[in-house]
Amino acid sequence: MRVKTLSTRAVVRLTLALLALAVAAVLGVLGWLLAGVLSGSAAEAARQLPWMLGLAIAAAAVAVAAAWGVIDRTLTARQHFDRSLPPRPEFYDFDFLNQPMHLHEFEGRSLKSLNYVVFDTETTGLRPSRGDEIISIAGVRIEDGRILKDDAYSVLVNPGRHIPRASIRFHGITDDMVAEAPPICEALPGFQEFIGDAVLVAHNAAFDMKFLSLKEAQCGVTFDHVVLDTLLLSVFLDSHTPEHTLDAITDRYDVEVEGRHTAIGDALATAGVFLRMLDMLQARGIDSLYKAHAISKNMVEIRKMQERF
Repeated sequence: MRVKTLSTRAVVRLTLALLALAVAAVLGVLGWLLAGVLSGSAAEAARQLPWMLGLAIAAAAVAVAAAWGVIDRTLTARQHFDRSLPPRPEFYDFDFLNQPMHLHEFEGRSLKSLNYVVFDTETTGLRPSRGDEIISIAGVRIEDGRILKDDAYSVLVNPGRHIPRASIRFHGITDDMVAEAPPICEALPGFQEFIGDAVLVAHNAAFDMKFLSLKEAQCGVTFDHVVLDTLLLSVFLDSHTPEHTLDAITDRYDVEVEGRHTAIGDALATAGVFLRMLDMLQARGIDSLYKAHAISKNMVEIRKMQERF
């Protein structure tokens, strides 16, 4: 199932098309009026209308084509820049796979019948145990096999420290942008409430879960949910390739990405990937949360072994 997200490029195309129609209509009417005024007769205006309208449409088309050329080059350059950024390193602190929430609570229910919250974080860096902090967190619900884009959680977080320039290169979040944002202990209770009793899904989930777990005691929250990782599921489903980054998987599954390297954009992309995976897992007989959880744990060991070679 492809995510039906309207991309920036599609929005620009639609906007320019509507603009072209508007310009053509206005110029056509103005041409007709001008012809009528100059000739002093409606008949003459009517005679002049076709070529005036044609001229207006041609002029609008040339303007739109020129504008689109500039915008297309800009968007293509931006997309190339996003794709050229190196992915996060894979993390293997997978204690989150042994969370106390019991899998038997979901017994008898198919994977597609469960409610999920697919989430992502943006951070000041890659070392949560050495002082790096969350600066953005976002989640989107999946219910009844559908992504509920209108029911999303997204918030900037004040990390209480400087955001390094090297990190800004990835997510574009600056110190000024988070200056008035809530601190993490004000943001996480809202996120916990948003999750409820849903199953969590993330890409390279150990990274995000480590940041959350380190704040549990400080903020009085607990994230003991069952977690599925699209990276690990990709290792199982696509064992023929070593490419399991989010970019690689969205390309492979033809999932459209909008807002790459933003928490909400990456959460939506991961949600699209996960929906595709649900069909693929079912085709391989992985139809329950217990089975999906079990193969994820197996993939941890396989991934560790692959790193040795």
